[in-house]
Amino acid sequence: MAITVEKNVGGIEGLCVITPKVFGDDRGYFVETYNENDMKAEGLDYVFVQDNQSASKKGVLRGLHFQKQYSQDKLVRVISGEVYDVAVDLREVSKTFGQHYGILLSAENKKQFMIPKGFAHGFLVVSDFAEFCYKVTDFYHPNDEGGLMYNDPDIGVQWPIPEGMTEADLILSDKDKVNGSFKDYCKEHNI
Repeated sequence: MAITVEKNVGGIEGLCVITPKVFGDDRGYFVETYNENDMKAEGLDYVFVQDNQSASKKGVLRGLHFQKQYSQDKLVRVISGEVYDVAVDLREVSKTFGQHYGILLSAENKKQFMIPKGFAHGFLVVSDFAEFCYKVTDFYHPNDEGGLMYNDPDIGVQWPIPEGMTEADLILSDKDKVNGSFKDYCKEHNI
């Protein structure tokens, strides 16, 4: 098998960190970034319908995003640079509802983060530049977007602010600047 899977990371059911086997020599390296058979053998049986890639500079924070009706499973990885990647459990019946897990993903460590449906997701670029790739199991629906404040105190993500920056220097999209609170999310869903 060409992968190692750490399941239920952070004590959160369904979150997995996947480490692919890297074959290196004096020419460079080869890595199988996705193999359906290996994933299924680990109990990770997903049908991905879309691949996405983004590029961002140091200090860009994207998130915390989710789709409301068309929830997606995501398999994320970094192909250049380094990001701190976070998933927040929004599954109402989950014992870990409202809890989060964060992991450093980089081109160097080649780790992948499997985030099942029902999570909000975001990442912060901590290197000078990063390219981020992810597979999803449903198509993007622009009118179905939801978001939570990246710095919501009830979620409590400890974002590793890049060296030489402060939280005020982080770069957010206009929509991420106005994401709602976790308390508002819970009220909206009668939780």
